Amino acid sequence: MSEPGPAGGAARGPLSPRPPTSSPELPRGGLESAPTFSNARRRGHAAPRPGPRARPAGGCRSRLPFLPARRPHGSDGTGRRTNEHRHASEQRRKRNRGAGRGPPWNEETLRRAGTERPRAAPRCSAPRLSGTARHGTARHGTARHGTARHGEMVPELQKTTVRIQQPERVMGLIRAIKEQGGSKLQVISDFDMTLSRFGCNGRRCPTSHNILDNSHVISEDGKKKLKDLLHHYYPIEIDPNRSLEEKRPLMVEWWTRAHELLSQQKIQKGDIAQIVRESDVMLRDGFNELFDQLHKYNVPMFIFSAGVGDILEEIIRQANVFYPNVHVVSNYMDFDDNGVLKCFKSPLIHTYNKNNSVLQGTAYFQQLSTRTSIILLGDSMGDLTMADGVPSVENILKIGFLNDKVEERRGKYLDAYDIVLESDETLDVVNGILRFILMET
Repeated sequence: MSEPGPAGGAARGPLSPRPPTSSPELPRGGLESAPTFSNARRRGHAAPRPGPRARPAGGCRSRLPFLPARRPHGSDGTGRRTNEHRHASEQRRKRNRGAGRGPPWNEETLRRAGTERPRAAPRCSAPRLSGTARHGTARHGTARHGTARHGEMVPELQKTTVRIQQPERVMGLIRAIKEQGGSKLQVISDFDMTLSRFGCNGRRCPTSHNILDNSHVISEDGKKKLKDLLHHYYPIEIDPNRSLEEKRPLMVEWWTRAHELLSQQKIQKGDIAQIVRESDVMLRDGFNELFDQLHKYNVPMFIFSAGVGDILEEIIRQANVFYPNVHVVSNYMDFDDNGVLKCFKSPLIHTYNKNNSVLQGTAYFQQLSTRTSIILLGDSMGDLTMADGVPSVENILKIGFLNDKVEERRGKYLDAYDIVLESDETLDVVNGILRFILMET
């Protein structure tokens, strides 16, 4: 850089000629302490160039007192560079280059020569990561948080409960759904442990079946038998080492036996509302915003549940969010003329048959043939097929709630769902994505 001249004079660049000056006085330390241009340069200091030297008669160079005689290059005193000296110089240059240091390039010289300062080699050759999150697992290469750029779109994706295996693909899906607009969107969701909470303060929250199982209308013997069924079949339902083909007949067996036991309890239709009020059921934090947003923008909400339809409808009714855009398909009770439960209606819906096979005869999805963008919410592998009945799908974003045995089941969930929410009892991420998609631009 140029520096201002004395007394506010013109700026002088590093190669600007200096006017002749008188020789400075000898430093007090003698010749040994006098700075030289070459010594200062080696130390990394910018020493001033000496002024023009006077030449005595005869043409030989003068020995000025402020500039000691240069030492010869070679160790033999002849002034010639020896091979040993050349080798040492070369080693110093290599060390300097390896440390990211180069020769003391003069910017003005390089500019006049029409070139640029050589760039130092990077100290680390590891490739930079892009489109990944700050935290991830080495095993799955997953992103635990969204990148800062993604966080600007949906800040909720930076929550510590979020895992995404392919962040760029997910953000592409969200952008595509937004471009399609709310008029093309529908939401398909499970209910138990997806819209309702899995637990609270270390205690399990009941599913729609459990609400009946634990209610005052069930005898003690019936409660014991229903609990025995739960302890036997639930580990099978969530076992990651069993195939779906192996699980399906066992789930049919579990649901059938449970419905038979409930049908023996003489449950009154008029007791349903009180049973729900007395239960410990809880919807996930943020359920009001979810239902309100979908209702405001007229986005259909299809709840596809293997629970008890009469119970879950009463839950959302008591939560004041049972809007006209909400449609439920589930296992419904069949009451006799006296309002007493006699059996459950067909078809039987369990965890692993939530697909088009149980939607035959319903025209729901056909009526929504123009709704080609889908946000799917579930908590099991069986929920992944809930959108199979949609006639035309352009974009589908699958969000999975991983509630139980997180470490053991993480791999399969990350392979199946676009976004996995681990032990997250809120709907924050879903609401954040909907806000981004539905907000007016």
